[in-house]
Amino acid sequence: MKFLRATALAVACVLLTVPPLASAAASGLPDAVQKVMTRHKIPASAVSIEVQAVDESTPRLALNVDTLRNPASTAKVVTTWTALDMFGPTYTLPTRIFTNGQIAGDTLKGDLIIKGYGDPFLVIEDFWALVGQIRRSGIRHIDGDIIIDDSEFMVEEDDPAAFDGKGDALYNVLPNAMMVNFKSIDFVFDANPATGKVDISTVPELANLDIVNHIKLTNGPCKGNSLTAALHPVASGAAMGTEQIEFGGQMPARCDRFQTSRAIMTPPAYTYGAFKALWQQWGGTVKGGFRVEAKPPKARALLTWQSRPLAEIIRPLNKWSNNLMARMLLFSIGAKDNARPVTRAQGEATLLKHLQSRGLDVTGIVLDNGSGLSRTTRVSSRFMTALLRQAWHSPHMPEFMASLSIAGVDGTMRRRFRTGAERGRMHLKTGSLQNVSAVAGYVHAQNGKTYVVNVMVNYTNANYGIGTELQNALLSWVYKQP
Repeated sequence: MKFLRATALAVACVLLTVPPLASAAASGLPDAVQKVMTRHKIPASAVSIEVQAVDESTPRLALNVDTLRNPASTAKVVTTWTALDMFGPTYTLPTRIFTNGQIAGDTLKGDLIIKGYGDPFLVIEDFWALVGQIRRSGIRHIDGDIIIDDSEFMVEEDDPAAFDGKGDALYNVLPNAMMVNFKSIDFVFDANPATGKVDISTVPELANLDIVNHIKLTNGPCKGNSLTAALHPVASGAAMGTEQIEFGGQMPARCDRFQTSRAIMTPPAYTYGAFKALWQQWGGTVKGGFRVEAKPPKARALLTWQSRPLAEIIRPLNKWSNNLMARMLLFSIGAKDNARPVTRAQGEATLLKHLQSRGLDVTGIVLDNGSGLSRTTRVSSRFMTALLRQAWHSPHMPEFMASLSIAGVDGTMRRRFRTGAERGRMHLKTGSLQNVSAVAGYVHAQNGKTYVVNVMVNYTNANYGIGTELQNALLSWVYKQP
């Protein structure tokens, strides 16, 4: 998540210290942190830090705690905690299947409707099982179309490239109420010297994706590749629902295999392509194509598939910082109190209203799309600390903690603190955008105490290592408190 312009915040620098955490510089910051800031010329006004033990009423270290800053992906802890607090860890989201026509024997003489309600984690394995349930209902042949109903959400954004120009990047996928597998396609390129060509396959296989292969196999050394791709939708009508992607460039034969993941299809087209391919695997046939429209009023319910529990959904969301899942979860939060279709603004308003009802001060807080992939999201360190302390003292603390990356072990923190005593002793959410670096979560210190820690650096090139260096210095310092 990059390309965020630096934002100048005309805010006075306020430094509060509460002794006696181990040796700190005269400025109140730990020596190790101050050295990083001095070396990289990071002004204190560009940094917010707060460290507070979960069982203490005042912070041990606080710098610019009321300054509103961009938190990057640490904003996801706000979205996921709010959802967990509102709905509970066993909450699920349905995907409902309807028929619009008569069933005669094993043939549906009409359309099959797939209606989504915002399941953000309907991965291909689960969709395969859902399709299998439809087949086990007795239907083998579908004479009509597949209708995709994604009307639960009103997504006003229509350009996935708007954030940074990378419209086919997985982190830029826009939310949709009927989303399968994040609409992710893994393109696998295998050099085939026997034929002198490059074989292209996809994971998953999609029945409506046509690949045109112009890649040339070369004899050069394997020093990378110059593969290029351009998507060309086929203007063949909704009855076909086919999209075409054309690959060109060249690939050295010695490279053997290359793989890249892209999001190139609309959510309905992807859902249809995945359904048709899986339906064929289950021995079924579809005569028609697909349409995108609301479920007909007289459609009959066939079955309901329930998502994985919320506690399982937020785990990959936070550990691997999945933007799409967070954005979809914000719509689901909005669905609690609003008529359909739900908007992003309703989701944000419902979220802030709920946190306010829990006693949190949300003045000035902007969550935008709930994922942190935003130039306008703003939180303060005081707000983040209050939220994380509330989560710690909640009955749902274990589920929330389990969703955070473990330092040196998994998720986005897996490469940090891989050796040393700190490994496995921190549950954290990281965040990075152009000129933004952040971390928020819990440090289980060697003194037996658990500390809430959050750091936000909004400064030129903060995301290119210097923010991480500052964070690591502070996190290690907190862990080593006597």
